[in-house]
Amino acid sequence: MTPHLADRSDGELAALALSGRQAAYAELMRRHRDAVYRLVRGNIGDADEALDVTQNSFIAAFSALARYDGSRPFRLWISRIALNKCHDWARRRLVRRFLTFAAPISDAEQVADTAVPIDVALADRGELARAAEAIAALPASLKEPLVLRMIEGLSQAETAQVLGVSEKTVETRLYRARKKLEEMLRD
Repeated sequence: MTPHLADRSDGELAALALSGRQAAYAELMRRHRDAVYRLVRGNIGDADEALDVTQNSFIAAFSALARYDGSRPFRLWISRIALNKCHDWARRRLVRRFLTFAAPISDAEQVADTAVPIDVALADRGELARAAEAIAALPASLKEPLVLRMIEGLSQAETAQVLGVSEKTVETRLYRARKKLEEMLRD
């Protein structure tokens, strides 16, 4: 009798998934989807877009699962992939924004109304949305350590490892991110 998949380590689950066990893929996703979503949501700021980017992150991770080193934390590996997907999303968004402004003004008649629905506007989430927007507006060098360390709860060493920087750099960027957020939310 084999132990239940929930009792397996991430490395064991990755090996099982590579051997074709769909349940191992599902267990890895179940374990890490909420953390990846929060990381992506913190970087992007939009819940719907964050769902798409989270899904793309897992698709990319499972496609590259053969390159995962099972002795290292899966969460750090998938976090790096998710951050890369956030960067890709931001680049595509920038290109779309540029192309939107390049279109003739007559095309603006066909643009969908982006106003917030009244039920969402009336919800008591104003401060949370404001904070999420402020975090999303931070430069990536400040946003990424803030989200990894403060929202995802990674240690300073783990955050440094995901970002490929020193622990002191993480500490400095966190300080700057907090100061910048304080200024943005005060105004």
